[in-house]
Amino acid sequence: MAGESKQRYLKLSGLEPLVITPESNFINVGERTNVAGSKKFLRLIKEEKYDEALEVARHQVEGGAQIIDVNMDDGLIDGKEAMVKFLNLIASEPDIARVPVMIDSSKWEIIEAGLQVVQGKCVVNSISLKEGEEEFVRQAQLIKRYGSAVIIMAFDEVGQADNLQRRIEIARRSYDILVNRVKLPPEDIIFDLNIFPVATGMEEHKCNALDFIEGTRWVKENLPYCSVSGGVSNVSFSFRGNNTVREAMHSAFLYHAIKAGMNMGIVNPAMLEVYDDIPKDLLEHVEDVLLNRRDDATERLLEFAESVVSKTRESKVDLSWREEPLQDRITRALVKGIDQYIVEDVEEARLQSKRPLDVIEGHLMKGMNVVGDLFGSGKMFLPQVVKSARVMKKAVAHLTPFIEASKDKNTRAAGKILMATVKGDVHDIGKNIVSVVLACNNYEIIDLGVMVPPEKIISTAKQEQVDIIGLSGLITPSLDEMVFLAKEMERQDFKVPLLIGGATTSKAHTAVKIDPVYSQAVVHVNDASRAVTVVGDLLQKETSGGYKKSVKFDYESFREKFLNRTKQKEYLSLDAARKNKLQIECNPADIKKPNRLGIQVWEDFDLSRLKEFIDWTPFFRSWDLHGKYPNILSEDVVGKQAKELFEDAQDMLKKVLDKKLLKGKAIFGLFSANQINEDDIEVYLSPQAESRGVGEEKTSSDFSTALEMTDEAETFIFRTLRQQLKKRDGVPNIALADFIAPKASGIHDYMGCFCVTAGFGTQELAAEFERNHDDYSSIMIKALADRLAEAFAEYLHKEIRTKFWGYAGDENLDNEALIDEKYRGIRPAPGYPACPDHLEKETIWELLGVQEKIGVELTESLAMWPAASVSGYYFGHPKSKYFGLGKIKQDQVADFAKRKKITVEKAQKWLAPNILEE
Repeated sequence: MAGESKQRYLKLSGLEPLVITPESNFINVGERTNVAGSKKFLRLIKEEKYDEALEVARHQVEGGAQIIDVNMDDGLIDGKEAMVKFLNLIASEPDIARVPVMIDSSKWEIIEAGLQVVQGKCVVNSISLKEGEEEFVRQAQLIKRYGSAVIIMAFDEVGQADNLQRRIEIARRSYDILVNRVKLPPEDIIFDLNIFPVATGMEEHKCNALDFIEGTRWVKENLPYCSVSGGVSNVSFSFRGNNTVREAMHSAFLYHAIKAGMNMGIVNPAMLEVYDDIPKDLLEHVEDVLLNRRDDATERLLEFAESVVSKTRESKVDLSWREEPLQDRITRALVKGIDQYIVEDVEEARLQSKRPLDVIEGHLMKGMNVVGDLFGSGKMFLPQVVKSARVMKKAVAHLTPFIEASKDKNTRAAGKILMATVKGDVHDIGKNIVSVVLACNNYEIIDLGVMVPPEKIISTAKQEQVDIIGLSGLITPSLDEMVFLAKEMERQDFKVPLLIGGATTSKAHTAVKIDPVYSQAVVHVNDASRAVTVVGDLLQKETSGGYKKSVKFDYESFREKFLNRTKQKEYLSLDAARKNKLQIECNPADIKKPNRLGIQVWEDFDLSRLKEFIDWTPFFRSWDLHGKYPNILSEDVVGKQAKELFEDAQDMLKKVLDKKLLKGKAIFGLFSANQINEDDIEVYLSPQAESRGVGEEKTSSDFSTALEMTDEAETFIFRTLRQQLKKRDGVPNIALADFIAPKASGIHDYMGCFCVTAGFGTQELAAEFERNHDDYSSIMIKALADRLAEAFAEYLHKEIRTKFWGYAGDENLDNEALIDEKYRGIRPAPGYPACPDHLEKETIWELLGVQEKIGVELTESLAMWPAASVSGYYFGHPKSKYFGLGKIKQDQVADFAKRKKITVEKAQKWLAPNILEE
């Protein structure tokens, strides 16, 4: 057995064999044929200059790379095609093909395409337990069949291994599965144990390098015949821009990792220093950090690094402010949103203070008070405040371990506020902005997230003894949830004030529906800047009683005037309103049969097509910057901040589109339809009409045509609502059904419905930003996803008008005209003014099969998930227009309930804001 074991070496090959034995030197993997590691290589592949791309590979081999890493993962590249083409070209170049290839991709289909064409024995980079054992085993079995070695990432269903124990746990489990179940030769297993940055200022990162080294030692001692690899440059990420320090860190890290058993890795030779040539003082500081030999190792290296700044630094930044007194530096960092040096500065402040808590209550709060004053006086704007919060969070994250260690947790917050988006609702951009602004003003925030049931809000409020509860909601049913919660708080004798906010909320609804059922203060907050003042007034002990009484009196007066104003208006009975319906002549010239009847699905839409369709004005409004784009960029008061925000948005949008961080999907259908029963629309779906997915390269002419309506067609009914306010002579009481030809006319009319989303991936990105204390980017990605979803709806509507329905084939409108809706036809959405009933979404979902085909779900309150989604109808008649339903009488509520076959109580819940007080 001993003789046999000596032969169990990792054996790879191109045209020449590469046998990795214990006596082998470190195996260097060339990284320049990786589109993520080389801008030049990425450009050459994008421009399809494969001859020049081959030269990059040749230079890698000539420079000593013993394996070349080939990666084609980029949003603007067909990765599968590029991988196959490049590997085939390598095969015809003997001086390149002599070395083995590492097929590197995060997508299995690209890896497998490479395995099918690569010559020799290659390495797959990589697979992991991230998607569970079943998929892990499946991929490993295929790798074994293709005869490849494989890199195993230290990643499982829970996430990446970020400490020694997790590295060991995942490595042991992976080895057991691969060797005992898959029967993969253990010498073909290479572990990547995750090389993470050190010297970040975060306490939990101090052992990143040491844990990798010790994990490597454990693998080599406990998992026979395996290799260990990794991307070395990650370890020095905190010192990007200072190549002298980075080179020393790489060399010292490799020295210790190789001694522990690391035998291969991705390294840029140009970023290595000879270990013995590293100056002793620099080496001492570097190894103190890598091996976690001193508690102050990071601070000492940061200070020392300034004396060895690389002469190759490309640009110089004005850092004269770094010479200012400590408090001034901290204040400037908070005001300007600069987080680069905040850990260094708060650490200096901590060392000068009696308690770490003093730094928060002293240095940081002094800086945030300046932020608050500037914000309150209009000299700072919301996006800047959110950036300030990012700096504050990073500083607090650094101080938290010291506070916990000293058991000094008596923080003197200005107040404790619970924030929640109510049950069934998924929208939280506004809530998150308010939370950030309040946190910046020293309020402790307990954010329960979205879709929070009332019992959780109440129990958490009691347990945490909060001072205020803030409720947020976007969709109509959220208003009813807020009323219910206020009643329950009254029943349980709560004394805390209630804040109400969100797009659907209003002072009218708060005053009329919520304030009367809760005896304590209820305040509608319509923007983040007002939240600070309102909360301050509510919690100011000396004056809060008077403020609360004044709010109660204000809402009582508002309620009385509002109800009187409503009573002064005259409303028609439903029968009378129907007699005054919009009469549209059924002119055959106005009714165009769609070019494509039936349902169509877009599985993976290229979101980059939407850039020109984005309406940026609501984006600025979501950040409390008011003005119309593009004029807002040059506006005297907010122009500078709007421009900075827009630039940040463009940077993130480019990253999102280039890397395909968000996924766009759509489903839509065009159907024969007729008006029935005055206010309903009946649509017909042929049983033979099949939906089909559409690839990225398809054009409108590639779509299959669904079969015409037959006598066996399945019918679906949309229930619409009619205006009941008495109009002046000649002005009709409109319902959406009026835009469709009555069935009695004998004319076949048409309508459509749709759902689009740009939200898949948003939640994960936002959560990642939040874990990194970056609320600014978290809010930004959600706001951009919303804009992309609205742009997607606009884009698809144009495609419907000009191609699929085709009633406006010669339309030629710019984006401004599209935003101003200067086109024929409308796309109203359930829950909006013309059709405030969200229940009709259920019919759209059933008709199109939305959840089954594109994965967009409806919550119990019929909000769409992912939140960045839009759904609605298509009407194409020249006289179709947007309108508001307004208030309706109880006779229509009862009629609607009868038509929907639901109780009157349920109908009242879904139509609540539109029902007259009678």
